[in-house]
Amino acid sequence: MPEASQIRSAPDQVNDIAVLSSVSMPGEIRPSRVEDARLIRAAQQGNTAAFEQLVQRYDRAILRLTAHLTGSEEDGQDIYQETFLRAYIHLARFRFECSFYTWIYRIATNLCLDHLRRRRARSHELTITYSPEGQEQKLLDTIPDHSVSASPERNLARRVLREHIERALRTLSPRERMIFELKHYQGMQLRSVAVILNTTEGTVKNTLFRATHKLRLELAELR
Repeated sequence: MPEASQIRSAPDQVNDIAVLSSVSMPGEIRPSRVEDARLIRAAQQGNTAAFEQLVQRYDRAILRLTAHLTGSEEDGQDIYQETFLRAYIHLARFRFECSFYTWIYRIATNLCLDHLRRRRARSHELTITYSPEGQEQKLLDTIPDHSVSASPERNLARRVLREHIERALRTLSPRERMIFELKHYQGMQLRSVAVILNTTEGTVKNTLFRATHKLRLELAELR
């Protein structure tokens, strides 16, 4: 089995982490299920290069998901690595009853849910990181704005908006936040979300409705 560092370090992919106030991301263009099946069978027979190709097909989407949900670059990277390690360990038991896309997202979302529940239980801040000097700072404030229209006033307004959105998202339960993330940031259909979370589409719709209602109430003051 390859070491975690050998699977993917993804040093450049953190630039794909969009701030929570950004426009919803488009859905992923899923790689071919037939090609995935070919790579899975090869990997099940011990071909580590085939598994590496599977990682490369999904790593950007998984990293973006884990970074969004944890609100932390470091935690997102850890869960990203754990996701593919678990996939590697359990790949021999993959029976092609669902797509690899669904399977890998299910692993990632379960790990994120466990992480968020632990953090919620300890009442830890989800969006705090640390500078090289050891000082606390908000993760979203570490993402620079290089746009031509950037200005101190505009940056201040965006920072205030981000803080409102961060606070609103913290009112959601881990499962509500998960479903909201998969629908609005990953661009998934509710049917796909239901399959990944192993629940019904009706349950997903109800949870999404509650999450959206909570966010609207929290953000009403911004109108």
